[in-house]
Amino acid sequence: MPPCSAKCGKNAILKRPKTGDVLCKECFFEAFENEIHFTISRAKLFRAGAKVAVAASGGKDSTVLAYVLKLLNEKYDYKLDLVLLSIDEGITGYRDDSLDTVKQNRDDYKMPLKIMSYKDLYGWTMDEIVAEIGRKNNCTFCGVFRRQALDRGAALLNVDYLATGHNADDIAETVLMNILRGDLARLSRCTSIITVMQPAQSLLT
Repeated sequence: MPPCSAKCGKNAILKRPKTGDVLCKECFFEAFENEIHFTISRAKLFRAGAKVAVAASGGKDSTVLAYVLKLLNEKYDYKLDLVLLSIDEGITGYRDDSLDTVKQNRDDYKMPLKIMSYKDLYGWTMDEIVAEIGRKNNCTFCGVFRRQALDRGAALLNVDYLATGHNADDIAETVLMNILRGDLARLSRCTSIITVMQPAQSLLT
């Protein structure tokens, strides 16, 4: 393996497509964390003292998001109040393992966790919805319900921000879907780093 581009004396283990740098593990972590801090600072994503809910699915993206926000919050003293917000769709055998991961995140990162279910929010589990409407287009229904459930959960927790762990593939997929649909309104805002949530009172009606 070639030597690390950061000239730390170690061998590189990966090449970053964004910059072309080849980095060892430690230097990659440092570069990754520095870029996130730079983005938060430049875009003024959070105000000091704000309450932030991290949308936690138990997957790698939201787990890394929770970890790095906690790390940077402590390192740079953002003064954020961080909580984990997870959604249980009520799909038998689907969410159980990932909810266990979220609970482990809660313990590891010492962050409060709120799990909200479709049953609590809508009076139906996703299994019950599928039993009524059938399997056709049920993923579309679930995606809409899940996003609204996160917004409603954030409103119930009275948070100032809801942070989601979307990656570049997610953004690219959203852009392509909006192009194919001809949805210019959504296309113009789908790559924004900040979106505005609806007022809590409208979410809870």
